[in-house]
Amino acid sequence: MEEIITTYCRMCLEECCINVHIKDGKIIDIKGNKNHPWNEGKVCVKGKAAMDWVYSENRIKKPLKKTEAGWKEVSLEKALDEIAEKMKGLKERYGAESVSFWKGEAIGFGQQEEYIRRFCHAFGTPNYFSCDSLCFASRYMGYSLVEGKMSTPDFQNSNYIVIWGNNPVITHINTAARIRKARKNGAKLVVIDPRETETASLADLHIQINPGTDGALALGIINLIVKNNWYDKEFVSEYTIGFEKLKNYAKKFSPDYVKEETGVSKDRLYSLARDFSKHAPKAINHSGNGLEHHENGVNNIRAIASIGALCGCIDKKGGELLLEGLETRSLTLYDELPLEDIQPIGAQKFPLLYQYRRECNTMLGMEAILNGDPYHIRGMIITAANPALTNPNSNKVKNSLKNLELLVVRDLFMTETAEFADYVLPAASFFERSELVLNSNIKRVGLRKEIFTYKDCQDEYEFLESIAKRVGIKEYFPWDNEDEVNKWLLEGTEVSYKDLKEAELGVKYGDIKYRKYKEQPFNTLSGKIEFAARHLKNMGFSALPKYKLPSYAGALKQEYPYVLITGARKMYHVHSRNGTMPDYLKDKVRPEVEIHPKDGKKLGVKDGDIVELSSKIGSIEISAKIVGEEDIMPKVLQITHGWRNFNVNEITDDFMNDPLSGFPAVRSLPVKVKKVKGN
Repeated sequence: MEEIITTYCRMCLEECCINVHIKDGKIIDIKGNKNHPWNEGKVCVKGKAAMDWVYSENRIKKPLKKTEAGWKEVSLEKALDEIAEKMKGLKERYGAESVSFWKGEAIGFGQQEEYIRRFCHAFGTPNYFSCDSLCFASRYMGYSLVEGKMSTPDFQNSNYIVIWGNNPVITHINTAARIRKARKNGAKLVVIDPRETETASLADLHIQINPGTDGALALGIINLIVKNNWYDKEFVSEYTIGFEKLKNYAKKFSPDYVKEETGVSKDRLYSLARDFSKHAPKAINHSGNGLEHHENGVNNIRAIASIGALCGCIDKKGGELLLEGLETRSLTLYDELPLEDIQPIGAQKFPLLYQYRRECNTMLGMEAILNGDPYHIRGMIITAANPALTNPNSNKVKNSLKNLELLVVRDLFMTETAEFADYVLPAASFFERSELVLNSNIKRVGLRKEIFTYKDCQDEYEFLESIAKRVGIKEYFPWDNEDEVNKWLLEGTEVSYKDLKEAELGVKYGDIKYRKYKEQPFNTLSGKIEFAARHLKNMGFSALPKYKLPSYAGALKQEYPYVLITGARKMYHVHSRNGTMPDYLKDKVRPEVEIHPKDGKKLGVKDGDIVELSSKIGSIEISAKIVGEEDIMPKVLQITHGWRNFNVNEITDDFMNDPLSGFPAVRSLPVKVKKVKGN
C-alpha cells in the first residue's frame, strides 16, 4: 500500500514542501505539494532526483577508517571512540582551539548549523568554518551595513525589479515564479549580468556589464537620482545618515565615467536611474552570488542597497522588506560560553566577517593548518562540505588537508575531500532527520520529518551528542533526539510543537508588517539607514561604499587579457552535490568554458576544441563552447564549478580577495587562453 508523507526538500535553499510517496518502505516518487503557499506544487529536477540520491549505490553506509592497506570498514562505536580520543588528545596537547569544524551548504543552516556552533563552544574552540565565508556572508554584510539586516525583495507586489548577478530561473524556482507573476501584473524586469542567463532571457532589458564593476554602475545611478531630485527627500532626511557624503562621492560617477568602467551606455544608465525612481517605492534591487566574488564585493553591494534606501523602498510593500522571523530559542552557547580569550582564525584580518556571521574565514583556515598563523589547526571535522573541489586554490586546500593530524568527514558519498580523511562517517540525508523549517517570506514554520533511517547514518545531532558524551561535555546535549530539540526550540514562541506536528502545511505566525522603522530603529549603530558607516572608518576602512577597479583591468591586463567568471549555476546540481550520480548528469551538462565568438575567432578556437586556461596560480585544460554573440561579453569567459574529475579551482586565487569580507575574487579572475587540441 502506498503512503504519502508531506515534508520539505533540502536539495537547495528553497526548501519546497513536497509529498513523498512511499511503497514497501521505499520512496517511489516525489511531487510538489500544491497546497503549500511557498512552492504551490513546484519541485525542480534536483528535488525529483532526491530519491536517486539517497538510494545511490555509491552512498556510504558504513564508517570507514584509513589504514596502510586502504579503507577499512569499522563499527560506528569504534570509529566514534577513536575520533573522540584523538580530539581529546589534541585538546590536551595544543588547546581546544586546535580542533575545528566545517559545515557545508548541503546539510543546511539554522538548526543544523547551531548544533555545530553549540558543540564548538562546549568543547572550547571558536573555530567554526562554513560555506558562508565563500557564499552569502558578503551580501549579508553589504546589506546589513546599510539597512541593519539583509532585506528581502517583495517580488510579487513590485512594479520594477532589477536583478544583479543572479539567475533565479535556475537557482531559486520560487523566486522566479514570483517574478513571473509580477511581470504578468505589469512589472518591468531588468537583469544586470555579463552573461545572458536564463533569467536575462525573460527580462524587458538585459544590461551586460564588465565583471566586478557593479559598484560603479550603482554609484552612477545614485548620482543621477540625486542630481535630478528623484530621491525620497522625506525618508532620507528622517531615517538616514551620510547622505551628503554619499552625494559628494557619487558626483565622480558621471555617465561617461560609468561607461568607461562598466561598458554600460549612458542611455541605459539614465533609464535605469529614472525608471527605478519613477516606480519607487515599489521597486527592487536584488543582488546575487555574482556580486560577492570580487575584490570590492561588499562595497558594490552597499552601493546597490543604497539605491533602494535613497528612493524610500525600504520595508514598504513592493519594495525591499526587513522581515521578522520566528524568534526560536538559540542552540548556540555564545552567552554561556563566549570564549572571549581565544582568538578565532581570521577574526583579526577580517573582523567584520566574524562580527556579522560569527565564523572564521576558510582560506585563512588553510593557512593556519600549513603555517600556524595565528596558531596551528591540527584537527578538523567536516560535514557535508567538499572544499578540495569547491574552495579556491584547491591544490593548497588538498595540501592543507594532508597536513592535519585528524580529519573526519561526514558525508553521503566519498568526495574529493573525504579521500584525504582519516575517518569517513556515513551521514543522514534530509529524509533521515527531523528539524524546523522556518520561512519568513510567508511567515510560516514547517516540520521536516524523519521518514526512514539507516543504522549507522547519523544525523548531525546524533553524531555531536555521541562525541559530546565521549569527550566529557554531554551536559550541553541533554536531549534524547531531534524531536525533543524541536520542541525545546519552540518553547516561548506562539507556535505549539503539538500543533506543528499535526499541521500538514506548517503553522503560520503573525503577518508581514511594513514601515516598522516608524516604531523601532533600524538595526544599525545609529538606528538609521547608513549611507556612510562611521564605525568602518574607525576600523581602517572607508565609511562610504567606495568603488575599486578590478585587478584584471589594471596591471595584469597585458599578461592575462581575459577575465574568467566561475561558479555560474546549472539546474542539475548545487556546488559539487549530485556529481556522484553519473546517470543523473549523463548527457545533461559537462564542464566547458564559454567563449564569445569574436574571441574564439581570434584564438583560432572552435566549438569542442581543447583549450588551456592559465592564471598566476596554475593551468587547466577544458573543452571550449563558442556561445552566441549576445550570450557573453567579449573578453569574458565562464566555467561552472563543482565537477568531479575537473576542477576550475586549480587556477582560482584564494588571496585576491575583498578586504571587508575576505571573499575570493573567483568571478573576476585574470586569465590567458591558448588552443591545445582541435575537436
